Amino acid sequence: MTDGTLEMDRKSTAIVVIDLQKGITGRDVKPHSTSVVISNAAKLLKEFRSRSMPVFLVHVDFRGGIPLNPISDSVMPRGQPPEDWAEFVPELDIAPTDILITKRQWGAFTGTELEQQLRRRGITTIVLCGIATTYGVESTARFAYELGFNQIFAEDAMTDMSGEAHAASVEYVLKRIGRVRSTQEILQAL
Repeated sequence: MTDGTLEMDRKSTAIVVIDLQKGITGRDVKPHSTSVVISNAAKLLKEFRSRSMPVFLVHVDFRGGIPLNPISDSVMPRGQPPEDWAEFVPELDIAPTDILITKRQWGAFTGTELEQQLRRRGITTIVLCGIATTYGVESTARFAYELGFNQIFAEDAMTDMSGEAHAASVEYVLKRIGRVRSTQEILQAL
């Protein structure tokens, strides 16, 4: 809606949480701290579960897979991650009904069953949050947009390695492919 009012059909909306895992949440992030992001994501998860709405928890795990190795000007840190690197943070309080998705790259659609699992449940709208805004969240959002999903971004339940990068992603990408709202606004709309 053009007036900014957020409306959601609970029967066709799911939440997708990106990379709130031990190996990523320990990084220095901006503009929101990981504790704020995790707390807000947990609030959303609790509300979705209480309404029997689908919850998708996505994490990245490079162990046992072949990591992407592009020729690039800036290389992501490499090395063997600790054993618990890909484990979800305990604050997410994983429920038996949650759908867990493991990805091997930034975005959550390529090489995973995320699209199939969403479509089988009749999901047309996803609420998206997580770390990092310009990597996992934006990569997933771009594919979701191309696949025809409506999107709602919980701005204060996502963050990045740079406040400027987060702001640019929100302002110049996410607002053009979905609706950006606060956790509180999303909770009120549910």
